[in-house]
Amino acid sequence: MDFKGQVVIVTGGARGIGKAICEAFAKRGANIAVVDLMDEEAVKTADELKALGVESISIKCDVSKSEDVKEMFNTVVEKLGGVDILVNNAGITRDTLVLRMKEEEWDAVIDVNLKSAFLCSKEALKLMAKKRFGRIINISSIVAFTGNPGQVNYSASKAALLGLTKTIAKEYASRGITCNAVAPGFITTAMTEALPDNIKEEMLKNIPLRRFGSPEDVANAVVFLASTEAGYITGQVIHVNGGMYM
Repeated sequence: MDFKGQVVIVTGGARGIGKAICEAFAKRGANIAVVDLMDEEAVKTADELKALGVESISIKCDVSKSEDVKEMFNTVVEKLGGVDILVNNAGITRDTLVLRMKEEEWDAVIDVNLKSAFLCSKEALKLMAKKRFGRIINISSIVAFTGNPGQVNYSASKAALLGLTKTIAKEYASRGITCNAVAPGFITTAMTEALPDNIKEEMLKNIPLRRFGSPEDVANAVVFLASTEAGYITGQVIHVNGGMYM
């Protein structure tokens, strides 16, 4: 899978799964826009990608705000020449039980996890439709299918991404644009490492492959969906969870 000369935008690309996705594309020749609110970490990631011999820029952007997103896309086009692949990976959590959840905690998660994917996809589609080619990959979650106590906002946002994915896939298939989703299960990141050991042990019992996933496991699925080899796949979800959800 060769992406030489193609331009990839990864939101939430500074660390964790987002960073692994950036690295996977860069290793295959793509030029990368690392988009994140964490400015210093985004700059560091972009610099590391340059060492792989590709062009890479970091952009500080609140992807839940339309004006910020428009400015970000303008910067990518100006500095990298266009957009071929968009990975909507930005996401946050504000966990608590339904009756304790504040309205602002609901709104914050919906805005970052769902609204941002709508805003970024809208800008990307304008560019992709003109050249009749594009790949959009949305990062959903296993909890979109199972639900999860204490995560009604997160689960709802990740489930809604699936409807977004399928609708874009249907609207833009005739323009040579595919839109798919990846739904990770328990992936080892800084966020999940902070969980108590007893909780992690219980979760591991529910994974047939008996191991937690890595950010690279998710990145490999994203890269495949963006490739020419996956050109006849659209509106689909790839589950990356070790069999935790079947």
